[in-house]
Amino acid sequence: MATTRSTARTHWVALRAMLVLTLLLGIGYTFAVTAIGQLALPAQANGSLLRSTDGEVVGSRLIGQSFTDAAGEPLPEWFQSRPSAAGDGYDGGASSGSNLGPENTDLVTAIAERKARAAELDGVEEADVPADAVTASASGLDPHISPEYARQQVDRVAAARGLDEAEVAALVESRIQARDLGYLGEPTVDVLQLNLALAELRG
Repeated sequence: MATTRSTARTHWVALRAMLVLTLLLGIGYTFAVTAIGQLALPAQANGSLLRSTDGEVVGSRLIGQSFTDAAGEPLPEWFQSRPSAAGDGYDGGASSGSNLGPENTDLVTAIAERKARAAELDGVEEADVPADAVTASASGLDPHISPEYARQQVDRVAAARGLDEAEVAALVESRIQARDLGYLGEPTVDVLQLNLALAELRG
């Protein structure tokens, strides 16, 4: 009889502890963190969303996207992103790199093909095509390209839109993001933000 009472008491204590911890950690903590995020960093907490001039959500500054037609061909009037190995391209649910080594024949062939296409599209020599124009990032979601790749595309974008090359070049320079803390990483250009600014120019 004493054993039964002791067991029941132990179960009741455990149940109360579970209920209290569920309320505190499962609900209270989640609510508190969400509230702090919305108050202190609302843009980041909501996905760092980017909007067009008419207020429509067009993407996130954290996830890249392709600027291609239905057949996957690059649209000449837009700056192009780097290749993506995430699903069918920039798939947030399938983030990954290709995991192919530098001597893998499939990767070597793909890079050669991408280099030839990029050189033809932008009217440059294959030797001048930057590495990020032909290789995917480790996540497959990187929204950035190098300033060199952005500059390579200026003439083509300006011609396709009937804009002055100097104006498009100045836009690129204004969108270059410096190294973090002044020394971490390399300068980059967020392609979606650049294209949003580009859309505001009038040819």
